[in-house]
Amino acid sequence: MTRRTFLIDTDTASDDAVALIMALRAPDVQVAAITTVAGNVNLQQATRNALYTVELCNASTPVFAGADHPLKRPYASATWFHGQDGLGDQGYPEPKAQASKTHAVDAIIDTIHQNPGLVLVTLGPLTNIALALQKDRTISTKVSRCVIMGGNPCCEGNVTPAAEYNIWVDPDAAQIVIRSGLPVELIGWHLCRGEALINDFEIAQLLASNSPAARFAVECNRTAIEAIRIQTGERGISLPDPTAMGIAIDPTLVIAASKHLVEIETESDLTRGMTVIDRLNVTRDERNQHVWQNALHPAKVVWTMDVPRWKKQLFTALLD
Repeated sequence: MTRRTFLIDTDTASDDAVALIMALRAPDVQVAAITTVAGNVNLQQATRNALYTVELCNASTPVFAGADHPLKRPYASATWFHGQDGLGDQGYPEPKAQASKTHAVDAIIDTIHQNPGLVLVTLGPLTNIALALQKDRTISTKVSRCVIMGGNPCCEGNVTPAAEYNIWVDPDAAQIVIRSGLPVELIGWHLCRGEALINDFEIAQLLASNSPAARFAVECNRTAIEAIRIQTGERGISLPDPTAMGIAIDPTLVIAASKHLVEIETESDLTRGMTVIDRLNVTRDERNQHVWQNALHPAKVVWTMDVPRWKKQLFTALLD
């Protein structure tokens, strides 16, 4: 079996941890490095949570800590959703391992050069990736896929009416990444809603298993279950990062996707972090060209995925 190489950048909280388990347990994936960034929780906590998840999977993937704040904005966490420790405040013990002393930005550059053609998966704000691109632009040509969990291309946002959290936290970094020429696949938060929520019956299945990973996946999402109920009225576990990881592992899960120019709003207070998708290709209209003059590289935007197959993939990773 040919194993693909993944590089994962994460602000490790509850759904990130489940996504890491999926990648670390995928038989045809080698996770070369995990890099952490401030987002859902602060950098120190995100790094601790990544190390804990790696140990839970009995893996030895190195973890590298990166940016502790956005490029230009004040840092804003999502502990209201994921708990103060990002893992549902369940009191998990400290990990035994420590992060590498190498900065995540340097680790990203080195890992990409050492593994040309790797799959880059981002599960948090794009600060580390933007800093790496600013330091070494050539990495954009050495990545086969850049799977980004972020944006709200066809629905309301989850942190403001206009924006999804990962993009909103550091829209300036997102803009750099979108414009960089990386082969972006945008996995919006709409994909984890509705049928994709892990429902009460499925939660019971996971808790009844003998798998520590399955029980962890539910327990670390305890605060997230209540947060999504308050926010949207939906019942269950919402897993945006595992939807992105599922598609990174198996691109055939995608039912509908299309390529479009994408821009990130960085100036407006009202629509900060909005992912503006040119779905009708109106940028070719000469009246609009000055607005989109920097949007040179189309991104693949995923609209729908095969939810039953994704859930089967997820449960296989958690229950094996």
